Amino acid sequence: MTRILGMLAAVALSIGAGGAADAPLSSRASFRIGTSGVLCSAQVRLSDPVLGGMFDRGYAITCRDAAAPVGRLYALRGPQDRSAVVTRSNGEPLTCIAPTRETIAKVGAVAVSQCTGGTTGLPYRLYAVQRGRTQLLAIGLAGYDPALRLGLVSLATDRPAEGAVEVAATAAGDPAAFARAQAGALDASAALSQAYERNNAGNFAEAAEFFASLSDRPQRAGDVDRSAEYLLGQAMQQSNLGNRAGARRLFARADAAIRPGDVVTARLLRNYRAMEALNRHESAAARALLDAPLPLVDRGTDDALTSGRIDAALAAQINAENGVLGRLAGVEPGLLPSERVAILDGQAAQLRGVALRMEGRYADALLALEQAGRAIAAVREGRVASAAFIRSEAQTETALIREAGGDYPAAERALTAAVAILDADYPRSSAVLTARARLAGFLARRGQDARASTLYAEVVAQIRDTPGSAATLRDLLAPYFATLARRAGTDPAAAAALFDAAQVLVRPGVAQTQAVFARELSAGDDRAAALFRQSINLTRQVAQASGEVARLSSAGDTTATAAARARLDALEREQTGVTAQLAAYPRFRATISDAADLATLRAALRPDEAYLLVRAVGSDLYVAFVTPTTLRAYRLDTTLAKLGRDVAALRASVVTVADGRSIVSPFDLDRARRLHTILLGPVGDLLPGVRSLVYEPDGPLLQLPMNLLVESDAGLAEYRRRQRAPGADPFDYRGVAWLGRDRTVTTAVSPRAFVDVRAAAPSRGGKAYLGFGENAPPAAVASLLAPVAARGECDWPLAAWRNPISAAELRYARDALGDRRGEIVTGAAFSDTAVEARRDLADYRILHFATHGLVTAPRPICPARPALLTSFGGAGSDGLLSFREIFDLRLDADVVILSACDTAGMATIEATREAGVTTGGNFALDGLVRAFVGAGARTVVASHWPIPDDYGATQQLVSTLFAARPGTSIADALAVGQRALMDRAETSHPFYWSAFAIVGDGRQPLLRR
Repeated sequence: MTRILGMLAAVALSIGAGGAADAPLSSRASFRIGTSGVLCSAQVRLSDPVLGGMFDRGYAITCRDAAAPVGRLYALRGPQDRSAVVTRSNGEPLTCIAPTRETIAKVGAVAVSQCTGGTTGLPYRLYAVQRGRTQLLAIGLAGYDPALRLGLVSLATDRPAEGAVEVAATAAGDPAAFARAQAGALDASAALSQAYERNNAGNFAEAAEFFASLSDRPQRAGDVDRSAEYLLGQAMQQSNLGNRAGARRLFARADAAIRPGDVVTARLLRNYRAMEALNRHESAAARALLDAPLPLVDRGTDDALTSGRIDAALAAQINAENGVLGRLAGVEPGLLPSERVAILDGQAAQLRGVALRMEGRYADALLALEQAGRAIAAVREGRVASAAFIRSEAQTETALIREAGGDYPAAERALTAAVAILDADYPRSSAVLTARARLAGFLARRGQDARASTLYAEVVAQIRDTPGSAATLRDLLAPYFATLARRAGTDPAAAAALFDAAQVLVRPGVAQTQAVFARELSAGDDRAAALFRQSINLTRQVAQASGEVARLSSAGDTTATAAARARLDALEREQTGVTAQLAAYPRFRATISDAADLATLRAALRPDEAYLLVRAVGSDLYVAFVTPTTLRAYRLDTTLAKLGRDVAALRASVVTVADGRSIVSPFDLDRARRLHTILLGPVGDLLPGVRSLVYEPDGPLLQLPMNLLVESDAGLAEYRRRQRAPGADPFDYRGVAWLGRDRTVTTAVSPRAFVDVRAAAPSRGGKAYLGFGENAPPAAVASLLAPVAARGECDWPLAAWRNPISAAELRYARDALGDRRGEIVTGAAFSDTAVEARRDLADYRILHFATHGLVTAPRPICPARPALLTSFGGAGSDGLLSFREIFDLRLDADVVILSACDTAGMATIEATREAGVTTGGNFALDGLVRAFVGAGARTVVASHWPIPDDYGATQQLVSTLFAARPGTSIADALAVGQRALMDRAETSHPFYWSAFAIVGDGRQPLLRR
């Protein structure tokens, strides 16, 4: 879906160079530190107490994976040494020893002081050098020394310094979390400017965090009330990110917060609501919003600015904005209200042109776009930085119109101009990549495949260095994937390019969690591993505390908000201090790519193994099939929508759930056969040599296990012959050539994650097995009935606890291992609070849960919060082991077996964020599977639907896992039970044997020799 990019730079910083790459640092609100390694940046600090005269400048240094600023930079006018002032203004008192001298390239001789934090005991470093009448200083945590040094060089040269920032990297952070840290380091005016700049650059998730940070800040006396503008900014970002329900709620709150007579924010609301309508492709609704009359600006406000007649609120606004400008050389004063109105009205004309173009009214659309251009160019001769973004969007719209009219040279010129405009003002941004992808798409449509492919390849290469851009660009890359797939049959380079491009589109979620876990396992040092784990836990606590601040702030509880904000500040400082200490361990100073190249994946595969990667791009799906010696890439002969219908129909023929009951229907063999042909037909000649298939699904295929596809026509004719006989059993599928009969299937979430899990060291646990299950029904714990009887509308009814799953499979597993090697916990002892309280979970290599999984919501109006059902325990127990609580467990498991209902399903974004996990959600495997990986499970065995109780099917599957000889792989052991069920008439339906998916590495042994 094409998203209309919401924008208006509403503060004075929008005038002038903006984010232009060639602008000196002294005229920027922020700049990147270094050119490689961990992403760090400097944000201007306007209210820093160290700053004295108007020529002083100060910056906070923030780095990816650190929740708080890691240091500060200063350029202070005057001959005196202000090092002591800088150390005293640090967040904690510092004790420094006498400085030594050191030479830094492009700076010269520098005084270097080693300091120690008086509260934390952490090492700090202070650099000071006099350049003419200005003293340059860099101070911060010693663990971030490369960022301090490169920041100092940047100040000295007034240009971003080249170099690698080799500091601690945990991979637990994400662009949004980094944006929160950056926003927190800025004053309100600068933060608002950066919010709009990120929006204009196409970094919607980051912009949303900036606007949210502004909304959560307490308003000081005399501040201009911009709460409505902040809410509008959040609403527009949520619309651009596809969260329409959240956008509607925020628009309503913003509408109620607009002050009477605020003609600027009223226009902002009009434009943003029109953009939201255009994002929904409702052009008529957008035009109705744009045509609604709004009052004109009161010129008296402009006169007050020019004549000096200003009230207290306006004075505060002017002082704040001109304070920003005073720190940034060469930038003009703030925009007048009438100028802001003119820009907004010009933008409205452009949006009207977009709506008209969507309706095919091209002549009218061009007139509206021309009107918009004239209106915006009239404001300060077009020198408003945000005007550049509007002009680029106008060029894109013009190109679409010219292409529709057959004027292809004019269309290409307009698209090229759009790229050039954004490249100048928003270099290395998602917006630039989007513009280039649009140009490449046009070239592909014109049959210029070579030019298009070259441009697309550049875009794909830059996506990895542009956080958050993959989601925006996924659909725009569809022509590139189509071209590569057409060429892949005869061009190995095209097949390899498709494999590489597919990896930049890995959805964040369980893949990121596995990457973090792999880093922890690779620590190689007990203290390093402990620090890493502490940093990860604190990162989640920071995210949770940030959500609590937002919740309390929106509720208007100022006292509770202040307390929550104080706790958040403390957590951010603690997390940053712990992360800084990781820099002492070289392994954690290396940044690790989230992609695995083809050679690395091939080296990880065994001779009889293949990796099947599926990627949904646009309306199509593409496959990369990799063996140790072969790569094939192709497009599936179906569409995303049709595949979705096929998967839904096939799942419905496996099982449907109505009123809590599983209803099994005759299986759709023909559809399963057709899907196999669509998915694996192009590699049918390679399949006989594949005994183990590693499968990375995407789109609808995330909801379907591969092993139930029908590999050949063998057995189908015999099944149909049996059905013609009187009294035939339609559920007898013996003899069908299932894909999972002769080969095992393991589910992977990315090539990188698979390689990491396969290389991971095994569990260090000294005990073999721990099983949980057979909860105590509430009636069996009478003392707890009173506190749990009062249930809310979004709580599960107590009836859910009154049908516990038998512990028979747990007892079998324990007995197979021997009593001294295994332990089971059942009845009242199996409660959520008891599981959370255990400190020995990491001692067990295998954890096994045989209980109900609650992965949907009890009512449609309630959010889904996946959990495992337990007994009710002590104080605070709700009888559920939730996503958040599982993530907090401390495991060191080779495998976790979830013998529960639909445990391979998703967690909602809300449940994910409540757990302090800021990426992923709303996709299969992002629920309980991800929670257990985050807790410390290398491989998880989960189910795709409610597991069957009939015929002892599930017990037999689990039993065969533990009956296998030590050293047998998880996948091979499970396959023995699956084949046995396939060969019994009453359990040959896929419902009984196909539900379990192995997520991780199925070739690892369940039991060691």
